[in-house]
Amino acid sequence: MPHSETAAQIAAYLLETKAVRLRPDQPFQWSSGWNSPIYCDNRVTLSFPEIRTYIKNALAQAVKEQYPQVQAIAGVATAGIAQGALVADALNLPFLYVRPEPKSHGMGNQIEGRLEAGQKIVLVEDLISTGGSSLKAAKAVTAAGAEVIGMAAIFTYGFPQATKNFEQAQIPLFCLSDYDSLIKIAAQQNYVSPDALETLGQWRQAPEQWGV
Repeated sequence: MPHSETAAQIAAYLLETKAVRLRPDQPFQWSSGWNSPIYCDNRVTLSFPEIRTYIKNALAQAVKEQYPQVQAIAGVATAGIAQGALVADALNLPFLYVRPEPKSHGMGNQIEGRLEAGQKIVLVEDLISTGGSSLKAAKAVTAAGAEVIGMAAIFTYGFPQATKNFEQAQIPLFCLSDYDSLIKIAAQQNYVSPDALETLGQWRQAPEQWGV
């Protein structure tokens, strides 16, 4: 679980920068086909130096506390690349990143950067939904001979499927903030109406069926 103060501050920053948009009355459609009252693009925070620094420091501190054996940071392409590079720089650690698929040309690399056999890697993501793409990256790192000791992310929707997927993969996950923290801050700031808050709660219970 995220630390409450950090989780609340991150949630407030995501709303402030419009990295997270809440639109219960005019749902977004995800690439998965799900209808959603929330859309999250944490890359937006990179355009705000003070907020970018806060997130970088919070992620770096989380990595040090949760995964003290870390030897290198790997960003998950594409959104995790910038965040991972910032964290690696803050911790003075090697950095690499993982593509969704191997390149179709050149060396055919899926992992960019130097990966050493047996190296203890922490993956960095901006957002966790079901965890599918993140765990695919972890599998690529493992197949290349390194050891994934954990994953750190800015935000998670907190879907039960994600929890199950990470447990099955035996990869610890730490997120700075989560959906519950975001909705709490949104309510405190009157970002959405009371009726909309109820809708947001309903969506999280069964996102694949919501709005169908």
